Amino acid sequence: MSSRLGGCMSNPTSFPISFEFFPPKTPAGADKLVQVRHALYAARPAFFSVTYGAGGSTQDGTLQQVQAILADGQDAAPHFSCIGATRDNVRLQLAQFKAAGIRRMVALRGDLPSGHGTFGEFRYASELVAFIRAETGDHFHIEVGCYPEVHPQAKSPEADIQAYVTKVKAGATSAITQYFYNSDAYFRFVQEVQQHGADIPVVPGIMPIISSTQLMRFSDACGAEIPRWIRLRLQSFGDDVEAIKAFGLDVVTDLCEQLRQGGAPGLHFYTMNQSAPTLALLERLA
Repeated sequence: MSSRLGGCMSNPTSFPISFEFFPPKTPAGADKLVQVRHALYAARPAFFSVTYGAGGSTQDGTLQQVQAILADGQDAAPHFSCIGATRDNVRLQLAQFKAAGIRRMVALRGDLPSGHGTFGEFRYASELVAFIRAETGDHFHIEVGCYPEVHPQAKSPEADIQAYVTKVKAGATSAITQYFYNSDAYFRFVQEVQQHGADIPVVPGIMPIISSTQLMRFSDACGAEIPRWIRLRLQSFGDDVEAIKAFGLDVVTDLCEQLRQGGAPGLHFYTMNQSAPTLALLERLA
């Protein structure tokens, strides 16, 4: 596609960036994440997001990490999923967020945990967004998720677009995409949803390539496409970790440049609780 969204920003210090963590599961992981956080603070991100396990299984860990980031003077947003939740429970958590000084969140439907058979009182993220707005007005900046390459559970591409538009109309402030490696998919998605009246900022989610097997596993699970040429090159490197990282850095740097030059409103990096891969990308983008 030749159409793009506007001009580019000259460097990552002026171009909005944000980072995502997951709550560590061990004391060693928690200690490591403190070092990772502080390394990434130097990049002056707009905010950090912290993920939420299936069915809210990491709820306490998510809030702890968000509070730690806020205490360091940085903005932070908890992921907030509604699978299995009741309105009363969500209301209590919103009050907890307010008390903690949280002003931003990522509102998601979420995944059913293993053995969990009910959705609760919310079936869709749009219902959660609408409820948050009804309860708290404009107190929260609400991020929602979107899938430029179509949600893996969507009945059709058209149904996926409509589900996203419904979230926007329910009161979403901005959106973060699933990661992808085909910029045309992103630009086409943005154009299409804008034609449906959904004109909030759509920030591309960026996944650094640091492990071939990890990337294949994640992508198969979430529906993100790995272009054939990238997949074959990664496979050709075998167990050569350094070659995979070098190739991945080239590929993702080029992707970020295409997105910046095309007018994307920012970049959201899925850090996998590591600082080096993302900082290497930002150094390339400077």
